[in-house]
Amino acid sequence: MKKILFIFIVALFANACTDGFESANVNPYEITDESLTQDFNHIGSFYPSLLANIFGHQVEENLVAESFCNYMATPTPFVGGVNNTTYYITWNSYWDRVYNNVMSPASQVIDIAQEGGYDVFVAWAKLIRILSVSRLTTYHGPVIYSTYGQSGASYDSEPDLYNAFFSDLDDIQAVFADNAEYAGLAKFDASFDGDVTAWAKVVNSMRLRLAIRISEIDPDLAKEQGEEAIADPAGLITTNDDNFYISQYGSEMYLSLICFGWGDTRMSAAMESFLVGLKDPRIDQYFQPATTDASVYSDHAEYPYKGIRAGASLTAKGDHTDYSMINDRFATIESRPYMSAAEVNFDLAEAALRGWDGAGDAGANYDAGVRASFAEWGAGGVDEYLADNTSTPIDYNDAVYDSKGDGTINDFTSRSTVTVAWDYDATNEVKLEKIITQKWIAGFTNPNEPWADFRRTGYPKLPHVYQNSSSSDWGVIPADEWIKRMPFVESERTNNATGVAAAVATMNEGGDKISTRLWWDTDSDSNF
Repeated sequence: MKKILFIFIVALFANACTDGFESANVNPYEITDESLTQDFNHIGSFYPSLLANIFGHQVEENLVAESFCNYMATPTPFVGGVNNTTYYITWNSYWDRVYNNVMSPASQVIDIAQEGGYDVFVAWAKLIRILSVSRLTTYHGPVIYSTYGQSGASYDSEPDLYNAFFSDLDDIQAVFADNAEYAGLAKFDASFDGDVTAWAKVVNSMRLRLAIRISEIDPDLAKEQGEEAIADPAGLITTNDDNFYISQYGSEMYLSLICFGWGDTRMSAAMESFLVGLKDPRIDQYFQPATTDASVYSDHAEYPYKGIRAGASLTAKGDHTDYSMINDRFATIESRPYMSAAEVNFDLAEAALRGWDGAGDAGANYDAGVRASFAEWGAGGVDEYLADNTSTPIDYNDAVYDSKGDGTINDFTSRSTVTVAWDYDATNEVKLEKIITQKWIAGFTNPNEPWADFRRTGYPKLPHVYQNSSSSDWGVIPADEWIKRMPFVESERTNNATGVAAAVATMNEGGDKISTRLWWDTDSDSNF
């Protein structure tokens, strides 16, 4: 009996010693699959990188859209002065950023989120894909979207692409509407701290942006989609409190690095022409005074700013590096705008001109857009600015060449006589020029849509490039025209020639050239 009792006690203590052994030997600091799932890290950790890669950098943005829409210009004669800025394509890589760093990882995230039933994360990733690809299509036209990741994926024609965007926005908005109180995004959302209702406004504002973009080529679809965006109960981004900014995630803003670090970008001559000519108080929020001799801006001494003509004839980098740099603020900026209240109000102003239900009064929306921009950038004097019906953009003189005996190089006479004050008696064409000119000024640092607006409307009336190096290699741009698109990237032209050919077959005549107009660029004499 004693022997049996002893064995029982030993067994009891043995069990007690090993009870909880597994948990006692687990590293409390180890990241487990369970903890990742509980915190949404297994999905959410991808999103900062997805958002950060929506924008491009020097060869993807600064020397493409930012140059072509005349926000900035380079003082550097890259490749002997024959490059993108003079219409000879040297750099072309935004495609790779979008597909390698947004579309591919977004597809993986969507698969993980769908498997786990995380519908809001699925919708968010799908929205980010649209935010990115909707920019890429303004570069090339047809792109791979609706069949991406599938066997035999093919290019969407531009009409099919926009229908796919609108359809996906429907699905995304339905998920957001059903999950307005969902808190799972917060840890990964530097834009809105996980507020799903804020992202719902982004959806509507994107729908309106895309509708405006196709408003001339497909007015019925544009009106339908624009009115849907306006009427949706989630609302639009119409106040600066709702602005959609994308975090830099600790990185230096691309424009700061290119301007201050490399000295490869400066204020454009077009910005000088419009901002100085219209006496725009935002000029000192965007740029610094030139550090050169005052003689270079002697024609407007009260505005000591100087820009470089886009597509300028350049001899040496040092000739123009003392022209106006961007404002010092951009060296420490922590986020940059993707969609602002100013843009949305200007879109509403155009929608009103086009007779879309719910758009309101064009003049009131125009006024709201200008005011939102001034407030966003911290500029004063908006009332006086909006009342100015006499100031117009000025002509440009590149004073560097005055001392060299040829004072006409890079100079231009302003093509625009636009004024700021709204005129209810003006034609819709004049009103649209005012809207798009102000939308262009307000969109500084976010050049993609302004470049699209310029091609589809012809506004603002920007100068032509001084040095036009276009050729049959990439497409010839007539002296009285501007670049229309970027060709497909070389990897696609080489490795997917059949797909590229099929894409080109859906485009306007001209082939895979920089002279071929995109679908929504109607090249019409009138916008109405």
